[in-house]
Amino acid sequence: MEHVVPEREQSSCWRRNLRIIWLAELVAMIGFTAVSPILPLYVGTLGVLSQREVRLYAGLVFFVSGAAMAVFSPIWGVLSDRYGRKLNVERAMFCGAVLMALTGLVQNVYQLLLLRVLQGALTGTVTAVTTFVACAVPRNRSGRALGMLQTAIYVGATVGPLLGGTVADTWGYRASFFVTGALLFLGGVIVFLSAEEPPEGSLCCPPSRGRESGGDRSIRGRVQRQLLPVFGSGALVGVLTIALSVRMAARLAGSTLPLFVQSIAASDGRVATITGLISAGTSACGALGSLSLGRLGDRHGYRRVLPIAVMLAFAFYLPQAFVGRPIWLLPLQAGAGMAVSGTYVAVRTSLARLAVRGEEGIVYGIDASATSVAGALAPMMGSALAAWLGLRVPLLAAAALFLFAALLAFRTGYHFDDEPAV
Repeated sequence: MEHVVPEREQSSCWRRNLRIIWLAELVAMIGFTAVSPILPLYVGTLGVLSQREVRLYAGLVFFVSGAAMAVFSPIWGVLSDRYGRKLNVERAMFCGAVLMALTGLVQNVYQLLLLRVLQGALTGTVTAVTTFVACAVPRNRSGRALGMLQTAIYVGATVGPLLGGTVADTWGYRASFFVTGALLFLGGVIVFLSAEEPPEGSLCCPPSRGRESGGDRSIRGRVQRQLLPVFGSGALVGVLTIALSVRMAARLAGSTLPLFVQSIAASDGRVATITGLISAGTSACGALGSLSLGRLGDRHGYRRVLPIAVMLAFAFYLPQAFVGRPIWLLPLQAGAGMAVSGTYVAVRTSLARLAVRGEEGIVYGIDASATSVAGALAPMMGSALAAWLGLRVPLLAAAALFLFAALLAFRTGYHFDDEPAV
């Protein structure tokens, strides 16, 4: 007879887990985003001579990490379905801590590229904690819970660039990577000591189909078996397609934005600090967008909110290509961050509602692969455009992609937030 966990115990379980995961991911995101804005500048200190090479390698370090994550994310998703969500979060955070600390010790750009490949293959805290929360929270609370988690991600991304830019300008770029490693280690310790795997049989964690016996029990077999229902769902495919388009647009200019700031800033300007301030403002408004647009989505449906949010992102991105001073990037990036965050809440909440119970890991693994494909291709495309056509062109290309994504959202007709969960 299946064990049923009392309702009061279930409520205490998922609420406590949500608070712990929120705090751990906040700490981890402060760490990761402390180094992201300065990574292209760090490339320039590793023996890369020409500005064209710096721009190309700046895209390449993002590409190799994203490509590795695209391959490994579904595998980690299947393993989390079978062996537990808590272990998956610990794996991402502790591996990230080691790799980030090692990144601060590299002597050339090739060592940096190798560590970026390993980082893509072995980390991925956002996907890990999203899967944890989606599995630990009752479905009728998933939108609110994932919105809170998204807020932690954006708050961390607000503090991180300010911290990283200040540390880099004061003690050098390498110190920022050591700080990141320490923060990721702290996040992993919080999860290890405090988080609990929800008990099997509870309403918020029913028996996982991914742990059943029978059939091909190899990792490859499990991945193939669990991929089929996902790609057989028109609603899931629609959500993932829109998400891929938006993420491509959001990341297209990411690898060259610090270089663009450097090109329009005063010669004696603190470029790392300015870039960190812009990134922090974007993330702060993203946190507000997660809450406000998340509430609108719950009230009016994410299908209605999504195309409007993407059109707003287009409207905020287009003028950035024509600014002449870094100060103008701050409000434009902030507005774009608020709009884009609304699309992320819509996507993750819809995936939580559409996924088969017990197989959320593979769904979020596929979403992470789509994110990683965008993270791999978009920076390379942006770097190539910047290298050959100028630093303003990636911003124009990003605006065009947002416009395409908005038209796609208007035309799809997928009622992904109305379809009942299976």
